[in-house]
Amino acid sequence: MTDATNTPPIVFVHGTRFSAGQWSPQLTALQPDFRTTAIDLPGHGARSAQPWSLDAATEIIASAVDTLDGGPALVVGHSLGGYAALEFARRHPARLRGLVLAGASASTRGRWATPYRWIAGLVPRLPPDRLTRWNDRLLRRTYPPEVVGATIRSGYAFHTLPAAWGEVLGRYDAGSMRHVTAPVLILNGEKDTVFRSGEQAFARAHPNARIELIPRARHLANFDDPKAFTDAIRRFAQQLPARA
Repeated sequence: MTDATNTPPIVFVHGTRFSAGQWSPQLTALQPDFRTTAIDLPGHGARSAQPWSLDAATEIIASAVDTLDGGPALVVGHSLGGYAALEFARRHPARLRGLVLAGASASTRGRWATPYRWIAGLVPRLPPDRLTRWNDRLLRRTYPPEVVGATIRSGYAFHTLPAAWGEVLGRYDAGSMRHVTAPVLILNGEKDTVFRSGEQAFARAHPNARIELIPRARHLANFDDPKAFTDAIRRFAQQLPARA
């Protein structure tokens, strides 16, 4: 059993188009030993009607940290959620005890922004019901229902994607790590070549950052190997310095 006096609360921040349901495998596994919560970003999940903004995203994360009532928290962000977590780290350093960047260690500036811009421009041209069917089919064919069932039931925030990535593009690169005062785990799928493209630069830019790869996993590493992903978070949480 983990020492409850020193274990950090954990806040999970989902990726593009998903919702808090993305983290159901991790919440189930970690809740016996950690205070955990997963949020919906603006325009996603239960906040589907709320306009996207990084300002709102960072305040939602901050509110979740406060709700767990355990002092500074470990924040785990995937993809879009990872960049939102970087922004939270910059604005609220005292509320952060550790940061996990999952699939969010690629620069969104310069030439690296091209894939993001292409996707953000394409999505509004496609009917939402068709995108939903494609996503449902892909997730059901690739993963077991206990891993993706909550994500499918929560639906997808395609309408928010252009605004969300429009604000993230041009904003983040390895230099963003200088604003993070807490230890950092850069946790990527081994085969996530696009989103781990800057991982070495991100790690070098921080005095207390390390990289861990999930073997054979892709961008959705927490779906590809839920146990390995969860175990990495557990180890990192347990290794964080005790609260002063």
